[in-house]
Amino acid sequence: MISYNFLQDLEPFALDTFKKNSTEISLKKGNFLFFQGEICNDILFLEKGSVRLYLQGEGVDEITLYKISKGEQCVINTSSVISQTPAVATAVCHEDLQGFLINKDIVRDLMLQSSSYQNYIFNLFSVRLVSLAQLIEDIKFKRLDLRVKEWLSSQKSQEIKITHEELAQTLGSTRVVISRILKSLEKQGLILQLRGSIKIIH
Repeated sequence: MISYNFLQDLEPFALDTFKKNSTEISLKKGNFLFFQGEICNDILFLEKGSVRLYLQGEGVDEITLYKISKGEQCVINTSSVISQTPAVATAVCHEDLQGFLINKDIVRDLMLQSSSYQNYIFNLFSVRLVSLAQLIEDIKFKRLDLRVKEWLSSQKSQEIKITHEELAQTLGSTRVVISRILKSLEKQGLILQLRGSIKIIH
């Protein structure tokens, strides 16, 4: 678990506990880690790949809440493990992944015994809650065409590999609506739609 910076701040006994009680895991893209409504028994510490967390509800098929990658920890997974309550979203491998699992009993003991681990968990929740609050605000108050433009402009590459379905899931909409908006942007000369990708022109 060398990717997790918080490990260097742990008390010696807590670090030793992590090392002795971690179980390696390897999954292929498309595999599910847990489903919405299930109670998680292990926390994933991701060393390679990425995981997408999404919500299933009425009106749209899926809404992507966030993705985690190497060195990040999922607050939905963590919350379900610590409180032993149902996960509020589903987690699926966005890419092939490798990592470690820590059992709920070990995690809960560390929460009680390690102040360093407590601080890490509290900071983790604080950061993720801010991003989720922004997502909710955007979905409720911001026009979808503006959100599409902002999302496209926030990407690092001029050509973005993504399908209409994936973009709809990311922005909490439907494929039909996203396709309509992208077609409008293309007519305006702002983007060029390619097979499986979108190229930003202006």
